[in-house]
Amino acid sequence: MWYFAWVLGVTLAALAAILNGIWLEMRLEDEAHARKTGAGVG
Repeated sequence: MWYFAWVLGVTLAALAAILNGIWLEMRLEDEAHARKTGAGVG
């Protein structure tokens, strides 16, 4: 049964990495848009 915990852990780590990449991409696009329009990000 150790393999179940291992597979679950790897799956959750991959999901966290994917969500982190999506979040970073959205944040960088927001900053680029703010620079183009001259608006502040926050």
